[in-house]
Amino acid sequence: MKRVEITVPGGPEVLKISDAAIPECGESEVLIAVKAAGVNRPDILQRQGKYPMPAGVTPVPGLEVAGVVQAVGNKVTRFAVGDRVCALTNGGGYAEFCAVPDGQVLPIPQGLSFVQAAALPETFFTVWANLFEMGRASEKDVVLIHGGASGIGTTALSLCAAMGIKAFCTVGSDDKIAPLSPFGEAINYKTSNFEEEILARTRGEGVDVILDIVGGSYFNQNLRLLRRDGRLVLLGFMGGRFVDQFDLQELMLKRAVVTGSTMRGRSAAEKQQIAAALESRVWPLIAAGKCEPIIYRTFPFAEVSSAQEALDRGDHIGKVVLTLE
Repeated sequence: MKRVEITVPGGPEVLKISDAAIPECGESEVLIAVKAAGVNRPDILQRQGKYPMPAGVTPVPGLEVAGVVQAVGNKVTRFAVGDRVCALTNGGGYAEFCAVPDGQVLPIPQGLSFVQAAALPETFFTVWANLFEMGRASEKDVVLIHGGASGIGTTALSLCAAMGIKAFCTVGSDDKIAPLSPFGEAINYKTSNFEEEILARTRGEGVDVILDIVGGSYFNQNLRLLRRDGRLVLLGFMGGRFVDQFDLQELMLKRAVVTGSTMRGRSAAEKQQIAAALESRVWPLIAAGKCEPIIYRTFPFAEVSSAQEALDRGDHIGKVVLTLE
């Protein structure tokens, strides 16, 4: 099969397509003939040498795929050869074939293409686990999502809209505001102080839940924006890992919860639980047309470097997807 290899840490040019053996299908795994694969921020960090794969996991990047079941292990009962599926991988998605634990495989929601389905697993697993399970977002809440135009951001906004949750988001340019307006109120953080803007729009009350990929540089503003019993859920630290002048008293007075997680650090059992929740709670919304992934652009497999460059530039709205058909 063909696969993508990271030859050395560096820019998109270090990605090369090479030949490799098709992965063996373990007894609790599903071997997928990949038709499309999502491109995500952790893939870029891995390419740069900043997000190494755990021991024993393939070095081939790619955390989500969609395709057709090629083979199943002898302990797999839920899927059969020929099924159309999508999956959260442990790595190896940038390839013609990928072996995935069966608990991380889901049927493709009715009506979706392989490209659309490949844009689901990584961001929907992440957003569901963090915003809805850890952050406990519900209809009564007001939510702030940083990085609203990213794959994580558009997924969170789309789910909030489908569930009747009022949402704000931050974006880096005015041209991203209108495309996101059906899902929530977007604020250009480069031209406006998002803290002041949201306080004005909420009559000084702030928000209940914040989903943040920025980290340190936004921490104090986030804390000031939280209502009593608010939840700040951290997904990344593009703005740094450390916080200056953190006021513990404000945290205590608000009874705020600060938490966060990575998907890679979760066990197979945890990922399986998230998959089950998505299939029961979110897949019906997608099948009903109430929620769907926003696709920014697709690239042929051979243009994997260009696909990552598109994500690097940061002018995208939604997901970037590789196609292998």
